Amino acid sequence: MKKHYMMFAAYNAWANQRIYDAAAGLTRAEFQRDTGAFFKSMRGTLNHLLVADRIWLKRFTGEGDAPAALDTILYIDLPKLRAAREAEDRRIVDWVGGLSEKALAGRFTYMTVTDMRTVSQRLAPALSHLFNHQTHHRGQAHTILTVLGKEAPTLDLIYFQRTEEGRAYA
Repeated sequence: MKKHYMMFAAYNAWANQRIYDAAAGLTRAEFQRDTGAFFKSMRGTLNHLLVADRIWLKRFTGEGDAPAALDTILYIDLPKLRAAREAEDRRIVDWVGGLSEKALAGRFTYMTVTDMRTVSQRLAPALSHLFNHQTHHRGQAHTILTVLGKEAPTLDLIYFQRTEEGRAYA
């Protein structure tokens, strides 16, 4: 099971890099434009992904910053947001790499952000949610690029598995 989650951590970092590479071609106005996505703009969507990952990593590890609102804008400009995203992706890869099979099969307890209640659940399904959530909102970022008339990158997991980095997991 650990190799499965290591693949998703590596894929997550790879896919984020591709979205950020594409977003780097946006003007400041395009980056901030409300395109009708759930978090409005590319800036809102990419910030939300970082916010959610920080919340989940704080729950999983007990360490790091956990914003109090899912729509928090942590960084206004893309270069600072990208640097923070890359650091968070390294943190996810390292943390998943350090997990044991026993830890993956175990439980953890946390407080929700939206309604402040305590939840106890198994780690593996929550970790699956973390990666699925990333995929969901990266899909929205992909659509934002398309709406803005920009070329959107291929993000399929199978495409990642065919890369040099991803072959280890195929």
